[in-house]
Amino acid sequence: MESAHRDLDRTLRAIMAHYTAGTSPHATATAWSDWALHLMRAPGRQLELVERAAQNAAEIWTLALRGAPEDGTLPFKPKDYDHRFTNAGWQQMPFLLWEQGFLATADFWEETTRELRGARKHNTDRVAFMLRQMLDMASPSNFPWLNPEILEAIRETKGRNLTEGFRHFLNDTSRAISHTPPEPVEGFEVGKDIACTPGEVIFRNELFELIQYAPQTDTVRAEPVLIVPAWIMKYYILDLSPQNSLINYLVGQGHTVFAISWTNPGAEMANYGLEDYRKTGIITAVDEVARAVPGQKIHACGYCLGGTLLSIAAATMARDGDDRLASVTLLAAQTDFTEAGELLLFLDESQVAFLEDMMWDQGYLAQPQMAGAFAAIRAEDLIWTHAVRRYLMGLEERATDMTVWNGDTTRMPARMHSEYLRGLFLENRLSAGRFAVEGRVIALKDITAPMFVVGTETDHIAPWHSVYKVKLFTDNDLRFVLTKGGHNGGIVSEPGHRKRHYRIGHRKVGARYQGPDDWLQLHAPQEGSWWEEWAGWLNQHSGAEVAPPKMGRSLAKAPGTYIFQK
Repeated sequence: MESAHRDLDRTLRAIMAHYTAGTSPHATATAWSDWALHLMRAPGRQLELVERAAQNAAEIWTLALRGAPEDGTLPFKPKDYDHRFTNAGWQQMPFLLWEQGFLATADFWEETTRELRGARKHNTDRVAFMLRQMLDMASPSNFPWLNPEILEAIRETKGRNLTEGFRHFLNDTSRAISHTPPEPVEGFEVGKDIACTPGEVIFRNELFELIQYAPQTDTVRAEPVLIVPAWIMKYYILDLSPQNSLINYLVGQGHTVFAISWTNPGAEMANYGLEDYRKTGIITAVDEVARAVPGQKIHACGYCLGGTLLSIAAATMARDGDDRLASVTLLAAQTDFTEAGELLLFLDESQVAFLEDMMWDQGYLAQPQMAGAFAAIRAEDLIWTHAVRRYLMGLEERATDMTVWNGDTTRMPARMHSEYLRGLFLENRLSAGRFAVEGRVIALKDITAPMFVVGTETDHIAPWHSVYKVKLFTDNDLRFVLTKGGHNGGIVSEPGHRKRHYRIGHRKVGARYQGPDDWLQLHAPQEGSWWEEWAGWLNQHSGAEVAPPKMGRSLAKAPGTYIFQK
């Protein structure tokens, strides 16, 4: 029975959430207490930590007394994605000593949260994450008098870098407080320079606009391609500049391409959930594509959470005997969330309830609140390196099509966010056989259409081991690709992109399961772009070439109107 004063409690928690950036203080306190209490009753573990501290201290004292070894071998190294100490000045004394001291400290605290018997791993991982955030604040790279790169800039510019950096700080702070969107960047105008593949909006409802792209070849493959982006991003990550637009590439390869452009919801759409996005979104889009290209099956492609939702839609269609999908492609999309990486650190019952109360108050989750969680996972690079270069080096960021897209933020309906956090991330219902659509459970193994699945090597949002697990829950013909790059950069990997490689494997119908690490060892990297592999695979699963279909009735020129919603 619900309390008559439930809304009072929710209001209080919602107010608190705004001051904690959506982080539950109860979840935080639980993690710290679980870790600390188990460590207090483990004298053997404490002795190990004392030994580790002494060992690290000895390494630093040796370095201080003898200097850097001639062979350049140092006792502590930053993570591969940590670019704070790449400047050559960090290899000179005393900067080298400060860098190594910081890394030695980080190594010790990382050790304190490893393999603590009896403590819940989720809690020790969360403590490790919070300790890392605290240490990152104290990194010597963040202080002008300790960072050789900043000191060099001060000498060269006679201090102008600091005044320029302070100006950047004031501008950014003012824009953040006033919620003013970034100013348009010359040369990267949406609809002109990026998101500029020619096409028409042929359908619109309250959730999305459907764009049909104009043909670029005399003939096209009979089966059209439908792109389903995530609802937490604007679709044109797949239609950036013409040379690195996946959509433009597909059209140029002789495919009839359609793309969903989701609306940017406000508080009035607070009650829209996963089922609305599946039925009024994806299924409606499939209906409209089938109407525009009658008599043909459809190649469906989903990116990130759009791929997760596409897999739900495809499994539902298979269950109900709807065979309109010629194939299913999943780009950096998870169907199982037990290994969803450090994003899981933000999720437990207390945390999800806290977020739900915050969204109940405002009706949606704002994109900056999501972006903050994503950036915190790689705070070394995405927060602190960025801050040092902009506010202490005084450097203006070089705009790219991807940085412009990244700053073009969206919101998420409260109910949608709550349902996917609970149903997918927290309870993992989809792969556990507990995800129901219209009152009946669906199963991914019902999908018989061939699949093409792409993971990216350094993805911190959808780790490739997690993406790979779709193989555990499907029996169909499946190609798995692992490509160089992160969640966005690995997908936007056009032919001709320098220093790109990928691995590809084929899982035939009925084949035995192979673990991800074994798969990695057996599939050598190949130079080039996975786009070409996908285009060839689509051709293999398509019929003969035909004349391009007629364009649908135009409601607006591509990229439509929803893309401009702020």
